[in-house]
Amino acid sequence: MNDTESFDVSPRDIAILKARVDNPTSSTRELSRILEEEYGISLSHNRINEILRTMSEEEVFREMVLPNREIFRHYLFRVSFNFPNFEDHWRDCYEALQNDPHVLMFFTADTDYQWHAIAQFRTDDRMESWVHDFFSDHGELISDFHNTMLHSVHKFQTESAVFDDILAETEEGQEYLDHSE
Repeated sequence: MNDTESFDVSPRDIAILKARVDNPTSSTRELSRILEEEYGISLSHNRINEILRTMSEEEVFREMVLPNREIFRHYLFRVSFNFPNFEDHWRDCYEALQNDPHVLMFFTADTDYQWHAIAQFRTDDRMESWVHDFFSDHGELISDFHNTMLHSVHKFQTESAVFDDILAETEEGQEYLDHSE
């Protein structure tokens, strides 16, 4: 997805998502009350449940469990490629990173087209073993590999206020923001 593409999500649904992020354990009955009080959105708890289910199915958001950041040590891996071998080996490496349970986030960055991954392991020894196995399996593709331990992860969450920018894009969304002030 590039800067000109985006999900077509109504301002009302963004407000519902914002309320869910602020109140992740609240029942849909409670969300119904919160939406009425904070945004002037009057919907039954059943309708809110349907909307959240639909947004989840359409991958507007994903429900996931994020363990306490203190359970794991986090690492940033940056992978550069041996481009003559890229065509023959990229897919296996890509799928391995996509499907690896240690990889929390996997993305492309930089003008050098490096792959970056944020991974989590219980110990440095487990991370080092993983890196060894990764090189054993995908070494023909890799020209450079950087590993940075993220010593102190100070924030590990999405704030609901990030949705205010989306709400401010439309008149309807701005009305929800104005109502919540």
